[in-house]
Amino acid sequence: MPHTLDEVAKHNDAKSCWVIIKDSVYDVTEFLSEHPGGANIILKYAGKDATAAYEPIHPPDALDKNLPLSKHLGQLDVIAAKQLQDARENREKTQDELRMEQEQARKKPLSQILNVTEFEEAARKVVSYKAFAYFKSAADDEITVRENARAFSRFYFHPRILRRLSVIDTSTTILGYKSAIPMFVSGAALAKLGHPLGEANITVGAGRSGIIQMVSSNASLSYEEIANSRVRPDQILFFQLYKNNDNAKAVERIREVERLGFKAIFLTVDAPFIGNRERDVRAAWELEDINAIEKQDSADVPLMKQQVEEEIDGNLDGTVGLSLAHDDVDMTWEETIPWLRSVTKLPIILKGIQSVQDAVLAAEAGLDGILVSNHGGRQLEYALPSIEVLYRIRKQRPDLFTKMEIYLDGGVRRGTDILKAVCLGAKACGLGRPFLYAQSAYGAAGVVKVIRILEREIVLGMRMLGARSIDELVPEMVERVDWDAISPKL
Repeated sequence: MPHTLDEVAKHNDAKSCWVIIKDSVYDVTEFLSEHPGGANIILKYAGKDATAAYEPIHPPDALDKNLPLSKHLGQLDVIAAKQLQDARENREKTQDELRMEQEQARKKPLSQILNVTEFEEAARKVVSYKAFAYFKSAADDEITVRENARAFSRFYFHPRILRRLSVIDTSTTILGYKSAIPMFVSGAALAKLGHPLGEANITVGAGRSGIIQMVSSNASLSYEEIANSRVRPDQILFFQLYKNNDNAKAVERIREVERLGFKAIFLTVDAPFIGNRERDVRAAWELEDINAIEKQDSADVPLMKQQVEEEIDGNLDGTVGLSLAHDDVDMTWEETIPWLRSVTKLPIILKGIQSVQDAVLAAEAGLDGILVSNHGGRQLEYALPSIEVLYRIRKQRPDLFTKMEIYLDGGVRRGTDILKAVCLGAKACGLGRPFLYAQSAYGAAGVVKVIRILEREIVLGMRMLGARSIDELVPEMVERVDWDAISPKL
């Protein structure tokens, strides 16, 4: 039987908590203690419409996967649905929303974006304050994220001359799958914070451009929606796995992506706990006065123990932190890798290698590859820049490049960055934030533009280096300098 707003409003505390999402009513009382984000986040919307808070950070199948069918209570009645629709349409816009509208109207044409870093500024202007803070945030003082990019300036080229350069082949393979350039989309969560189509924008742009997309476990669209967004049947998707501490649930997730045709598992190993991302945490209260969705009516929320503690410490987990609450923090070489091998035949790559020692262990464990990464500087402050770790693998254990494929992400912003990494032995480089920024500001077209910019820079760089194909990019073409170079503006 359809529900009225008055009926829903009666269920407004921890003893009986109902919420409205897209005109459907759900009883989440028993889920409060299990919610990765904590009970108080839900209780803010007890007896109310939670759609605006829920949709940007949850895939549409989240309720089906996490809430028993018996807790799906049905639809609002026609009058209630109309009242909510009117309330949404007549709601006074916040200052942040007004700013976003104004910036959208005057943002520069995509044709005037000349390099990848310009997408960050474009996104900063047109997305919500909260979304940009999440995309931009990194650990502590954000030194590692800056050094990821700056570290490339310590590597210089030794170009070769007098070679035939009229034809340049930038194509390569990643795990045997063809890629137009030695680059892929690295897994990044919650793209829908920046654009309603979210990860689908990236899927479309990557498919049109012939590169591979890695999909995050914490994507804001369902894996099926992303898979269905592929522009051609043979478009390749990889999966970034955050392993659940319940092996059965982890297997269930793996089976889903296998069924959807994903071609590899990138097991995330550098995020057993969420990093100290102060920019993201701070955004919530910085917007308290201008972003209505962040406001909390204390009269509607019982003063629970967790809330009392938050009065002292605040919420230090940010936008996505508590979504990792059920991830396995006890993964080991001895148990996790053999277990994962036993449950899937897909290639397995470790995402988050940050030392030569662990690269050696990965090779000894028979992994198909490693992704040298410090999670975009979002986890441990003062982790070595990814290009420096790659360089150390090249110097200390060059044999590893023949035993497995090695990739890099973190700080890649120019085609020359990719060329330096490939010269040192990387099979390909991943980018995360640039694609979030580009799709937020320009949708799928922005994703295509990022790839075209980098492809052009790669072609030009290969011509200047005297390399006609990817296999002609060799370690002798790159030298690490010990003096301080003039680095690009970061």
